[in-house]
Amino acid sequence: MKKNSVNRIAAKAALFTLGLGMAAFASAAEKIVIKGSDTLGAKMVPQLAEEFKAIKSKQGVEVIFEIAAEGSSTGVAAVIDGTADLGMSSREAKKTEESKALLKGVKMTAIEVAKDGIAVIANASNPMDGITSREVEKIFTGDVEDWSSINGVSGGISIYTRNTSSGTYAVFQKMALRKRDYAPASQKMAGNEQIASEVAENPNGIGYVGLAYLSTPGIKTLPVNGVTPEKANYPFARPLYFYRNGKEEMRPIVKEFVDFCLSKEGQQIVKDVHFISIL
Repeated sequence: MKKNSVNRIAAKAALFTLGLGMAAFASAAEKIVIKGSDTLGAKMVPQLAEEFKAIKSKQGVEVIFEIAAEGSSTGVAAVIDGTADLGMSSREAKKTEESKALLKGVKMTAIEVAKDGIAVIANASNPMDGITSREVEKIFTGDVEDWSSINGVSGGISIYTRNTSSGTYAVFQKMALRKRDYAPASQKMAGNEQIASEVAENPNGIGYVGLAYLSTPGIKTLPVNGVTPEKANYPFARPLYFYRNGKEEMRPIVKEFVDFCLSKEGQQIVKDVHFISIL
């Protein structure tokens, strides 16, 4: 046989082997769908996902994440409908949601992955260095509408809150407003980043965000009753959850990811993005 023919056969064999290898790698691809809270889904979960992907890639396993951060209610609904492996939530599932889930054969099971403080923020020019829980309630319910009765400087108060599908919206209403309605004039934002941005641009602005957004230029954090939001005794502290269907076993790749999130390495990432570790 001629040497060129031998080379062509060898080249074809090498390509065939490479093709088999690529097919094997492709067949190892795994997909994890996570939906829900913007508090978890804007920064923390994507960074956990990137690190987990890197670890699995070294093991020859490709992992694809689909992450949609549109509010806690959407995460709970996705678990009930079976359209997500994990639902991110910054609040506990409501009784109505648990009942709806059971009717569909789903048991809402919570996995605490981190803790967060809902920080009250004001524009950096605001002369206040702190705020009381009673003042927070008065402002966000609309009992007071001008800063003069709070900090002595005249100006209409601009209130920025999350939208109604947000777990943070519901938790803050329960903790800070004692379940009272928000002020009719409050402006509802899609996420923490939008609230921080609006408050930074408005000298009369006030809002609330998760700990990961406190470094936004132009804002200041207002300790509540003298306590800063990263402290364990902060009045507006809350756990952050993954929800799943407890009536089904987690797929192995999903369980691996959850275990990674709860590990020392995963919780270091939680701290790196300015949330509070559960370890």
